[in-house]
Amino acid sequence: MTLGWDDPTGNPTTTILLRHGDTRLSPEHRFSGLCDLPLSASGTRQARAAACRLASGTPIDVVVSSPLQRAVDTAAIAAGELGLTAVVDEDLRETDFGAWEGLTLAEIQQRWPAVAAAWRRDPEPAPPGGESFCDTARRVNRACDRLLRDHAGKTVLVVSHITPMKILLCRALGVPIDTVYRLYLGSACINEIRWHGRGFATVHRVNDTSHLP
Repeated sequence: MTLGWDDPTGNPTTTILLRHGDTRLSPEHRFSGLCDLPLSASGTRQARAAACRLASGTPIDVVVSSPLQRAVDTAAIAAGELGLTAVVDEDLRETDFGAWEGLTLAEIQQRWPAVAAAWRRDPEPAPPGGESFCDTARRVNRACDRLLRDHAGKTVLVVSHITPMKILLCRALGVPIDTVYRLYLGSACINEIRWHGRGFATVHRVNDTSHLP
């Protein structure tokens, strides 16, 4: 099936992907990974704006969150607006960036030039002591399989991070994992995927930040 030429029948399972708001590391574009930071004041405002936007849209049945604090905080704000309680899925956490946690890309390239160059073009290499994008994809796809199995036909708000959300978009589009290098997702952005039968999916929104100032 091809979007625009075929009209899938039946109720899709809709995943609305919400990236968490800013932390204190976000303004300098420092790698957060498993750094378990709360939202900053700005990030809390972003999360509230996204939550109000979601509450005024299509009814949401379930809220599922990464276990990391910035996502949990964002999910709690959204769930409060929606009258729901968020549940945690460990597989939706951000990539473990190992020794690169808390650093900027410029700092990483200065200290590990060869490793950083390989990492920027190939999803198989991992940062020192960290996790590759391919490893992240394996667990994110497990989480996706559970969502589609346990919440079939429902609308699920998934609160997560840049890498897991990019991986879900790659899966929906049927493109290689290295497409993560070509996607940009801003803080508190909203993305939407509708999953139909036989593995077919349609992407309806990407990096929507129109709710932010």
